[in-house]
Amino acid sequence: MGQHEKYRNMVTNRFYVIAAAIFFAGPSYGMCRQALALGLDVSSSVDAGEYAAQIDGLAQALDDVQVRRALIGTNAGHVALLVYEWGGRSQQTIIQPWLEITDNALVDQVINTLRNHNRSFGGQPTALGHAMGFGAVQLAQNPDCDRQTLDISGDGLNNDGFRPKQAILNNDFTDITVNGLVIGGADADALTSYYQQEVIYGFGSFVEIANGYNDYARAMKRKLLRELTVIAVSQLELE
Repeated sequence: MGQHEKYRNMVTNRFYVIAAAIFFAGPSYGMCRQALALGLDVSSSVDAGEYAAQIDGLAQALDDVQVRRALIGTNAGHVALLVYEWGGRSQQTIIQPWLEITDNALVDQVINTLRNHNRSFGGQPTALGHAMGFGAVQLAQNPDCDRQTLDISGDGLNNDGFRPKQAILNNDFTDITVNGLVIGGADADALTSYYQQEVIYGFGSFVEIANGYNDYARAMKRKLLRELTVIAVSQLELE
């Protein structure tokens, strides 16, 4: 086993230990520890089947027992969630407005909203920078939460409007961590490198990789647990 594989296994094991700690802890409903905005790619590179896999994959990930517990929270507080989809520079639509997730019924509400949503538009270019700028504006209007996270899912490079790096320069990302979920195919390595250089931002930011749209649910679950549980545990350690 190589050093890279050993490191990956160590990180994975630590990640699941943290997730288990969140899962078995008791809920707390008072404080919002994290505002999480999820941006879904609906540009022209995403066909109808891929779009359905993306929406259903997010719904499946949110329905996971461990993800539910991470959203509802522990003594470190709960999560506020917003979901939107993006395409060209002026095509962004909110699917799920800000909602503070304090119980399982509210998780069910988000899942139901996703599964009953119809795609807002199609045939649009890939305006990653504008998608990030839109997410930053939404986070500025979020509930009173301790931390702010923006997640951008995508399967291609920016080809419309300003670059992702320009979005960071032209919007207030001071307190925002940007993570990415790359939906890869044959170009997965190049797209991952692009996201690492252009998209992710802030302390602890990372790129998760889905091996195509059929792998989206697994990758989204792993990404959510990674970002939500680590933040929760780090706050618990400070209390």
